[in-house]
Amino acid sequence: MKLYDGGRAPNPRRVRVFLAEKGIEVPLVPIDMGAMGHKGDEVARRNPLQRLPVLELDDGTILTESVAICRYFEELHPEPALFGRGALGRAKVEMWQRRMELNLLSCVAQAFRHIHPAMKEWEIPQVPEWGEANKPKALEFLNILDGELADREFAAGDEFSIADITGMIAVDFMKPARIAVPEELTNIIRWYQAISARPSAKA
Repeated sequence: MKLYDGGRAPNPRRVRVFLAEKGIEVPLVPIDMGAMGHKGDEVARRNPLQRLPVLELDDGTILTESVAICRYFEELHPEPALFGRGALGRAKVEMWQRRMELNLLSCVAQAFRHIHPAMKEWEIPQVPEWGEANKPKALEFLNILDGELADREFAAGDEFSIADITGMIAVDFMKPARIAVPEELTNIIRWYQAISARPSAKA
């Protein structure tokens, strides 16, 4: 088994943080995304979408998409439960994971990809107006999440989950996307500082 990894890019990092929380070690194959390594044959043969991460199992089976890879490891190693417990717990984690992905991480990514000069060769055509349009969408969701976090420690309830991993990585990604967390969102700041202090955040 080996994991084709893209360094600090958000989706590869999601899997590494998840694995760190589980205490699972998987051999990494580093791919230099800055040098467009994910567009090379080594990745393209395994994932025609030319995206990372890519998990290759010992029998040659390929898994892509960060959450799908995390679900695979959750089934193999159910503790600690990062996709929730019981029908309701799992549904809540799924709900907040999707909300974090669609309303925060995706918006931040669109802002970065369409505004940052380093992404001109990646996002063709780069549409700065679309990047700018996504900034207020991300902030609007953070306002909603701030209210939700007023009476609970984690995104989906009382336990840390993949929703928190996605949220933390999205907030980290806001800096290169040139989006600042408003100072008045004190619950967001408290939550973010707490989950960023977990050892897994350094993965």
